[in-house]
Amino acid sequence: MACQAMLIVLVGAPSQYEVEDEDGVQQDVVPHVTFTEDIDSIVTEWLLIRHQAYKVSLAGSLFFAGLLVGNIVFGPLSDKIGRKPVYLTGFFLEVLFGYATAFAPNYEVFAVSRLLVGVMNGGIGLVCFVLSQEYVGKSYWAMTGTLTSMMFAVGIALFGALGYFIRPWRSLATAANSSGVLFLMLSRVGSAKAGNRGDSSASVLQLVIHPVLRLRTMVLMYVWYACSLVYYGLTMGASETSGNRFVNVSMYGLVELPAYPLCIYFINKHWAGRRKSMASFLCLAGSACLCTTLIPENTGTLLSVTSLALLGKLMVSAAFNIAYVYTSELYPTVIRNAGLGVCSMSCRVGGILAPFVPSMRAVHSSMPFTIFCLTGLSAGCVGLLLPETLNGRPIETLDELSPTTTRILETKVSEEEFSQMDKHVSQSVNQILFI
Repeated sequence: MACQAMLIVLVGAPSQYEVEDEDGVQQDVVPHVTFTEDIDSIVTEWLLIRHQAYKVSLAGSLFFAGLLVGNIVFGPLSDKIGRKPVYLTGFFLEVLFGYATAFAPNYEVFAVSRLLVGVMNGGIGLVCFVLSQEYVGKSYWAMTGTLTSMMFAVGIALFGALGYFIRPWRSLATAANSSGVLFLMLSRVGSAKAGNRGDSSASVLQLVIHPVLRLRTMVLMYVWYACSLVYYGLTMGASETSGNRFVNVSMYGLVELPAYPLCIYFINKHWAGRRKSMASFLCLAGSACLCTTLIPENTGTLLSVTSLALLGKLMVSAAFNIAYVYTSELYPTVIRNAGLGVCSMSCRVGGILAPFVPSMRAVHSSMPFTIFCLTGLSAGCVGLLLPETLNGRPIETLDELSPTTTRILETKVSEEEFSQMDKHVSQSVNQILFI
């Protein structure tokens, strides 16, 4: 899944070029273009330069638009007919459309295949995350959810290494997709019961009508949007920063790994909690992106644009991981699925816009990082409007969301319950650090 998500970063890598006899060429005649770098990508094959350059970013945005559709369709479908058939069917179709990407005869087929791969990727990603939670006890949910995210980061790193050894873009797309064939043949997924979709009387409209839910939803939608825009924007721009593009892609994946143990540590400390931890990581991500605008592009020192961008990726990865946990705790059980669905849709909007941000370097070299800076800082500040949920009792119904009741429910749990929670968290942290 990570290989497919990051595919456009390498197969759409730009190349320096020269146009021969540009002044003497008529407007209707395609000029002869000579690429000065030894790069085989969709840019060099289909001449996606100048007024055609936007098509590279468009292909990336179509993938994220597919993720949005997949999240909307596959969630209810897996609740209705089961996780296993939806997961395996989506997995098979993603591999099939992945090969369509590798053997696309023209850009139009390539773009459509990226949209379809995105639909399947978003769908099976959602089902896979749910399966990883339903197969284990509740005390292991934090660990399994974190390990799932960590494997995505490892996948990004492995894709960068794969791109280093396989340079032709069609061969790279084929090789990246072939791992899906291997896992598809080895898949033996047990049946999992459909999750509890809550009270049918609690509709999505409650997210707008209810005053407490309305504020929370607006804040969380912007936080998820910001996390997605900065996370994928930094990753998509990995091939355009200074240094080896393959090493950069791998580093943008590996740098996420320390974020997940950090999340579990901070969000369970009374002096940090969910709210302050998420807001702090977002502000640190924005600050790191701000510092990149103050440093020359090609400095050879340790404090470089690339290193600061990697630091920003680490921070936003931590914030993104906390957002998943925090959001599920802020919504009552009867409307949690709807709340998570709306936040996920907002998240995909950020992903759709993310591929276009790195291309804004054409306006000014610091423009992408300025956008990431403002987005991260503003989301961190807005996130402070949310209530803290650490050690609070879970909210089940909408009636418990009145301002007075909310303050009562946010009181600390008993010492015995806190001791049990702390024990489970410590076990999860130790297991993650050991792995």
